[in-house]
Amino acid sequence: MYKSFVEQIGMKGHLTIHKIANGEEELVYDEDNVITSGFGWSLSHLYGLAGSESITDFQIDRFQLGVSGHSGNQVSSTFELSGPLSSTEEYTGTGTDSNLHAPSANLFLTTLPAGEVIEEQVFAKIPFAKVTKIDDRSVRYTIFIDEDSCNNLQRDINGDGSLQDVSLNEVGLFVKNTRGKTDKDESVLAAYRHFSNITKTSDFGLVFRWTISFG
Repeated sequence: MYKSFVEQIGMKGHLTIHKIANGEEELVYDEDNVITSGFGWSLSHLYGLAGSESITDFQIDRFQLGVSGHSGNQVSSTFELSGPLSSTEEYTGTGTDSNLHAPSANLFLTTLPAGEVIEEQVFAKIPFAKVTKIDDRSVRYTIFIDEDSCNNLQRDINGDGSLQDVSLNEVGLFVKNTRGKTDKDESVLAAYRHFSNITKTSDFGLVFRWTISFG
């Protein structure tokens, strides 16, 4: 039976989400996640010396949050979030207190034979200090969404121009720039998870702890 590159090397992932309020953590989500074919595509380029010449371009160093997640995206062929946050301000707010840095980059689709770059999107960076080696086969990515970030999100759900409150319910990890583009990074979705709705406000922060294991 045919196995994808990800299945051949035994990659898997697990995500926990904690809500932080008044200095206390509350576990609100604890499930395995999907390792996408894009991660395998990036690793095959790394091992085959076919992509970027810089090893740092193959690092998972960014993420996206979204508001339109669904169980149908819980498959390895998923290459983008259903409804990613669409601006720096949706990540950081309009003030200066957010801990997030959210630059723009292009999203590279690996599902088509030749690949395709779609529109510029916004990604939030994962600080290197928040990437932790757990053991010889596991790495943990810690994403902290503070009280000032990702609050009071709204969308025109009905298409009539009226805005309604929406909840965070999907998250993805991305490889930085597999093909080594110099004008603007082309990021590739490496792991995806749809989760239960969380309506983010300034009353609490969130911590995503995402563990990726090999073999």
